[in-house]
Amino acid sequence: MTAPTPRTAATSPAAATSPEPAAPTASSPVAPSLRLDALTIFPEYLDPLHVSLVGKARARGQLDVHVHDLRDWTYDRHNTVDDTPYGGGPGMVMKTEPWGDALDEVLADGYEAGAREPVLVVPTPSGRPFTQRLAVELSARPWLIFTPARYEGIDRRVMEEYATRLPVYEVSIGDYVLAGGEAAVLVITEAVARLLPGVLGNAESHRDDSFAPGAMADLLEGPVYTKPPSWRGHGIPDVLLSGHHGRIARWRRDEALARTVAHRPDLIARCDPAAFDKKDRETLSILGWRQGPDGRFGPAPSDVEE
Repeated sequence: MTAPTPRTAATSPAAATSPEPAAPTASSPVAPSLRLDALTIFPEYLDPLHVSLVGKARARGQLDVHVHDLRDWTYDRHNTVDDTPYGGGPGMVMKTEPWGDALDEVLADGYEAGAREPVLVVPTPSGRPFTQRLAVELSARPWLIFTPARYEGIDRRVMEEYATRLPVYEVSIGDYVLAGGEAAVLVITEAVARLLPGVLGNAESHRDDSFAPGAMADLLEGPVYTKPPSWRGHGIPDVLLSGHHGRIARWRRDEALARTVAHRPDLIARCDPAAFDKKDRETLSILGWRQGPDGRFGPAPSDVEE
C-alpha cells in the first residue's frame, strides 16, 4: 500500500460536493436549515437528491447536500474499501481506514464551514426502526452525516470510534436486507427534509400524515379524494361535500382507525388508551375491538361454537 497523498484545500475530497441546483433567490433563508453529508462508493445512486422537494429545498438554500465518493480516501491502485472478515464467513467487510479518513475530513470541512452538532446516521438492518418520530427528531438536528455501507457492513470499530465524538444513530428502514444503504439515505432524507420549515408548500400538510406526532402518532392516514366528484361510477363520501368541518374531522378519524385496524392492528394494540376519546372507543367497538383488563385495546374474542 502506498503512502497517502497529502491533501490541500483545493484537492480535498470533502471540499467537493455533488453538483448544486440553481442558486437560491433573494427571498431564500440566509443559512440552510440542515447540512447533509453522505459518503458512498456509488455517488450516482444519490442523484435523486437533485429532484422533487429535496431538490427544491436545495435550490432555495434550505438544505445543504454534500455527496462524497468514499474511494477518494483509498490509496492503493485498486481503491480497495473492503476485506475479508475476521473469524471467517462469507462476504466482505468495509475497512476502517477509508471510513476514518473520510469522516475526519468531512467533519473538519463542515466545522470550518460553520456547521455544528453533527449526527452520524448509519443505515443498517440491525439498527433501530426508522419511524416518523425519529424523522422529527433528526429534522431538528443541524447536520446529518450518512454512512451507507455495502457488502456485510462497516467494521464495528468505526462506529465505536465516532460514538466517542458525536451521536451515532444506527437506523433500519425495515425488516429486510438491501444490497447497500444508499436507498435508506434517500428514504430518510426525504422523510426528514419535508419536515423542515418552508419545504412543504402548506406547513400544515404533514400534521395529518400517518404516524405524525399528536393525534395521528399511532394511526395510518385514511383515504383521500379530489375532483371530479364522480369517476367511473365511483363517488365521494357525502360527508366530504357537506362543508361541516366537525363531521369531516370525525369521518377522517374513523377512517384512520378503520384502516389501522385493517392493515396495522399492532399499532392499535400498543397505543396508549388515553389517546382514544369516547367516539374513538365507539368506533373501535364497531370494528370488533375491546378494552382488556390492562386498559389496552385488542380484537374481541370470537364466539366459540360448542
